[in-house]
Amino acid sequence: YGGMGLDFSYNIAVAEELGNIRCGGVPMAIGVQTGMATPALTRFGSDELKKQFLVPTIAGDFVACLGISEAGAGSDVANIKTTAVRKGDEYVVNGGKMWITSGSQADWMCLLANTSEGPPHQNKSLICLPMNLPGIHVAKKIDKLGMRSSDTAQIFFEDVRVPCKNLIGEEGNGFTYQMLQFQEERLWGVASALTQMETVIQETIDYTRQRKVFGQPVLHNQTVHFRLAELAAEVELLRSLLHRAVALYVEGNDVTKLASMAKLKMGRLSREVTDSCLQFWGGMGFTSEVLVSRFYRDLRLMSIGAGSDETMLSIICKYMDILPRK
Repeated sequence: YGGMGLDFSYNIAVAEELGNIRCGGVPMAIGVQTGMATPALTRFGSDELKKQFLVPTIAGDFVACLGISEAGAGSDVANIKTTAVRKGDEYVVNGGKMWITSGSQADWMCLLANTSEGPPHQNKSLICLPMNLPGIHVAKKIDKLGMRSSDTAQIFFEDVRVPCKNLIGEEGNGFTYQMLQFQEERLWGVASALTQMETVIQETIDYTRQRKVFGQPVLHNQTVHFRLAELAAEVELLRSLLHRAVALYVEGNDVTKLASMAKLKMGRLSREVTDSCLQFWGGMGFTSEVLVSRFYRDLRLMSIGAGSDETMLSIICKYMDILPRK
């Protein structure tokens, strides 16, 4: 379908490299395209669907977005309210989605909607939804704290008719497909953030080496260089966890627990790194002129998007048999 046929470890290598871009929004937008909106289509979609949506997406001719979150259902995916009711050979979609990355410019959406009245984990389906259909309203481009180079939209659906052949896989399996899709999304996010955190630490070392306070470089204060060394060690430990999870995933294993652990640690560590480093930049760190302030804003999303810290902890607890699995 236009791809290179490589395994998922190559996606992670690309994600780490894209972390060198000096903002969070561009790597995230690419990640949505390659690791969030298309894995389910690649794995479960029909040949016809792949030719219609996957081929132009891989080629870069289509922009894809992922339609999961709603105003009342962010991390609580099972609680989404958007419906896709089958009428003849079409689904009629009603509802809305919130916080949709690339939603203002997307050519199609990988939409999760309720397609029956059954139990919440068995009544959902993923549908390839062209964004130019009548009844789709992009309500607004959301003004955000960070990731400002990435458009994020609120979208409403009013009697949108989409062919039933646009269903990805089997009806009712959408929740399961999305949970699998989330694993690649979370691992991608970890990989791109690793490089960004390393960049922030290195630029902080360079700045504190030349910035003098009370007659000596800030870096020469033990509390500063010890903290930077500690943060660098934490980033390296996270990289090891990521690469272990990816290796197991490539071998066909369920890495939900490890991916959730990595996602949790990435969200929290990115907050630690950017907060500590910004402090060492002093007043300059509070300006928009330096990278550390941008990553302070951009990486704050990592503890919220693709499943909050609290959601990751719940998943980990279930896989440790601390909490019952649904």
